[in-house]
Amino acid sequence: MAEKLTFNYDREADILYIDKVSPYADQESEELEDGIIVRLNPKTNEVENFEILYFSTRLLRKNLFDLPVAASLSLV
Repeated sequence: MAEKLTFNYDREADILYIDKVSPYADQESEELEDGIIVRLNPKTNEVENFEILYFSTRLLRKNLFDLPVAASLSLV
């Protein structure tokens, strides 16, 4: 079964969180580009979480961005 992503938006901070797992203390963080943070599994270096800062501002300015993820679609 494929992993599910959860999306949470913090309106006050204007941050979109995209999570495969709940964040945890041992994760490593890396900034991909201005305002896009990834949290990595410390053992596998796999991306587990994204934080997109200034999310609504990016949408209003049509400041699009690419996320380095692969997706698969399956019907259950």
